[in-house]
Amino acid sequence: MLRNRLTHLTIAATILVCLAAHALAQSITIGPKPAPAPARWRGLIGEYGPDDNILIVFEDESRLWALFSRKEGYPLAENVKDLSRFVQVINGPAKQLIFTRDAKGRATQVTIGDAILSRRNIEPETGNQLRIKPVRPVPELMKEALAAQPPKETGDFREADLVELTKLDPTIHLEIRYATTNNFLGTKFYSQARAFMQSPAAEAVVRANRKLKQFGYGLLVHDAYRPWYVTKVFWDATPADKHVFVADPAKGSRHNRGCAVDLTLYDLKTGKPIEMVSTYDETTARAYPDYPGGTSLQRWHRQLLRTAMESEGFTVYEAEWWHFDYKDWQKYRIGNVRFEEIGARPLVRCCSSGFLWSAPA
Repeated sequence: MLRNRLTHLTIAATILVCLAAHALAQSITIGPKPAPAPARWRGLIGEYGPDDNILIVFEDESRLWALFSRKEGYPLAENVKDLSRFVQVINGPAKQLIFTRDAKGRATQVTIGDAILSRRNIEPETGNQLRIKPVRPVPELMKEALAAQPPKETGDFREADLVELTKLDPTIHLEIRYATTNNFLGTKFYSQARAFMQSPAAEAVVRANRKLKQFGYGLLVHDAYRPWYVTKVFWDATPADKHVFVADPAKGSRHNRGCAVDLTLYDLKTGKPIEMVSTYDETTARAYPDYPGGTSLQRWHRQLLRTAMESEGFTVYEAEWWHFDYKDWQKYRIGNVRFEEIGARPLVRCCSSGFLWSAPA
């Protein structure tokens, strides 16, 4: 009798813990969601001028702003009779900004007094993503990489425990770029469009995904665990002057350790990706997580993603708003196992909260 009561109390306590954890996991705080920028301004937003004196035109709090050399921003007052003319609102003589638009309404330059600042082409239809012609044929490099071995590492590392994100949470969507030709080398590197991470990191991503649901969003993953041989192909195929964009296989990457993930948001109602300040894998300043340009709504979405991920132990990479590293990445060795060789352990569901975790092996 007493044993039964204790058992019931234990079960009840477990349920309460699960429900409390579930409620906590759903809570993150961020400011009010901004309204979309007026359509007539979208073609004006961007960068103008030379490298040493860049003018960033952006939208914030339903106003258009001008930021000179990333030092100080000034609100602009729109001329209601000529939508290409704005006045810089400052103390002292006002400066007039006159935009020249193309047939699609996209500004090609802005005139300020006697100065004409040409538009900087940082957001073409391609998203200004890196595109590289391999220095050697990729199939040849792939054969060499598969025959090579990752660098030897010393130290006390955790045993690898890669689990599949979509098996933990089917509402996480995938757009695995390296399983397609839509990547910087235009070659398929993964035979399967799947996303794996070390179990603690994967479970943290699941919790972040659930926190985002209260805002109407889910996570869209572009890349997660990446076998070391793929990193080696990236490095060997890339010209030396572009090595800054790829990881050195002699050191490995956090993707190789199963603790890095590239992702963005998607709309739960439409299933479509959310527009951010830059496109994924873009190689311009717009990719920086603190880039001040774009629209209020784009920056809000970027901050929402960052807030959700940071609340679960991830840190954003300083040059890519979409890249997040899990706090324990250094505790895992560089991995080189192929997707096809990764096994999945059975999953256990925690009471009514819906939480899943991997059962012990």
